[in-house]
Amino acid sequence: MLRISASTVRDRWPLFAGALLTVALGVALVQSSVLVLASTGEPEIPPGTSGRAAEQIREGYVGAATLLGMATPLAMFLAVFIVGSTFAFSVEQRRGELALLRMLGGSRPQLIRLLLSEAFLLGLAGSVLGIALGVPAAWGQARLLIGIGLLPADFSAGWSSGVLLLSPSVGIGVAVFGVLSASYRAARVRPLDALRDGSRVGRVMTTGRWLSGLSSLALTVVLVMAGHGADLLGALLIAMAVSVFGSIALGALSPLAVPLAGAVLGTVLRGSVLGELAQANLRDAVRRSASTAAPVIVLVGLLVGLSGALNSLARATGADLERITAADLAVTSTGGAAARIQTIPGVALASPQSRVEMSVTARHRVEHRSYRQTHHSGITAVDADAYRRTHHLTPRSGSLDALHGRTVAIGPRLAAEGVRGGTVTARIGEHKLKLRTVARLPEVLENGSDSFLVPRTLIPAAMLADAPTETMVQVAPGTSPEAVADRIRAAGIGEVHTLGQWADARVEAQQSGTMGIMAVLMGMSGLYAAIAVVNAVVIAAAERRTEFAVARATGLSRGQVVRTAAIESAAVTLIGLFLGTLVAAAALAGFYPGPGGVRILAVPWSLLGLLTVASLAVTAGAGALTALAATKPSPTTLVAARE
Repeated sequence: MLRISASTVRDRWPLFAGALLTVALGVALVQSSVLVLASTGEPEIPPGTSGRAAEQIREGYVGAATLLGMATPLAMFLAVFIVGSTFAFSVEQRRGELALLRMLGGSRPQLIRLLLSEAFLLGLAGSVLGIALGVPAAWGQARLLIGIGLLPADFSAGWSSGVLLLSPSVGIGVAVFGVLSASYRAARVRPLDALRDGSRVGRVMTTGRWLSGLSSLALTVVLVMAGHGADLLGALLIAMAVSVFGSIALGALSPLAVPLAGAVLGTVLRGSVLGELAQANLRDAVRRSASTAAPVIVLVGLLVGLSGALNSLARATGADLERITAADLAVTSTGGAAARIQTIPGVALASPQSRVEMSVTARHRVEHRSYRQTHHSGITAVDADAYRRTHHLTPRSGSLDALHGRTVAIGPRLAAEGVRGGTVTARIGEHKLKLRTVARLPEVLENGSDSFLVPRTLIPAAMLADAPTETMVQVAPGTSPEAVADRIRAAGIGEVHTLGQWADARVEAQQSGTMGIMAVLMGMSGLYAAIAVVNAVVIAAAERRTEFAVARATGLSRGQVVRTAAIESAAVTLIGLFLGTLVAAAALAGFYPGPGGVRILAVPWSLLGLLTVASLAVTAGAGALTALAATKPSPTTLVAARE
């Protein structure tokens, strides 16, 4: 059986080229991710590194692990999806060949073993290629994670011989799992199909498609309904789930959805002879159209849905910052310069917030586990009275009025971290102090919010003067904020922003790592989708040679045939874009008008435009090039041919 499978793969390699490349990329990504993850297990902290810098290094390593943990399952999902769709399409292309094997005495179990053997060989070859690609991929992943600031510049991924066992397991597993459904469907091919036009008798909507499509669609509807009553975090999680299950649903139901959308698009295409011919092909070649549209649906649904959800969260974070901050201006400077702001004419109140180099050790209790943890980041020195007047934060317990002397307030970042006990241990330089907890502030949406608030009088003057400081400024009634901002700039105190500009900058800094993650996922998903689309077009080219020859024999020129194929590919892509946008709209429905009635929906129009242009370019180009290659022979040599 392996010998027959090897001959099939060798002789009909165009049918398997896309799946082979997909498996190789999946293996390379998993291998490189595992190598990088293994190297991020325990970060090496250079001697002499400050506590805050060491904590930031550890947080970066955690962020890198999170990114790889998101990218790897998504890569596996896309790889199985593309391999499965490739084999499903190729089985239909080989229907006559498989029926002939049945007529010659092949049993259904033998056909299943044949296709699984082909998948095994495909997975093995893809694993070999993927292992070779995984070495530069690990270097590239490390450079990318360094570039977005998650890993230090001297980080490098080591090699582990264990991947030589892991990679083939992944490659063969992806290939075999992706082929299972197609192999069982191929076993139902009837022997008499060998005497018919096998490419036309296959049923497109199989039982598996109905089950996966309808179940995913039902789950998507339930999730969308639940999203309207969820809080912000719930809306984000639901949006991610809807992006995945909605894409699966419309991808599985694409043989139904594409013709329906094509009927609407046909009103435009029927304006010309070539457009009408392309529309007829859309209606008749349902499987080919669905195989081309499905990757586009998944690509747009996933990327636009996920990106829109993260952008909406960012907008909500900015709105939350503006809501809880009562100030007209925000000034970025040192602590020493901030002390001069109160003397500027027109300033009614200045509330300086200095990030200081100190550590706080607190006891945490999570469920039934208790432990002590030392924090170095997010420790802010404030003037309690000014902070309370410029921040609308009602403490969950205690009061900021008592934040004087040797005291501390638990900040919003640690509100849900289970910090327990009435005291914490602080270290400022060489001095060790016991601080009494006087307040616990509520959670906020910003990830980079304060961990602890301490009185400014607790910090040595020299340390406070050099500390990075943000000062919230309220201007006097009747005074122009712009005029006050100009005076602060003229005094050389620091950078001045309006409250909205300051909030946007904080959100942008918070989102920088997230946008790096989205760039990785977008590039990876786009590459997989491009492979799937081009592969579907190339596989279909074999059966279309005769179709193109007949069209030319009836009077169409070669250029007209090529343009028809390009129009058809572009039309299928537009349908896929439309259906993918529906998935994304369902994913983002929970953000409109938004939790609490706040309009925080942020549609990534630029990303949608980029995907539209790129998808049209890839599919129309692939359709035109394959048609050009298929029409190279004389039509008289193909007009009577049968594939």
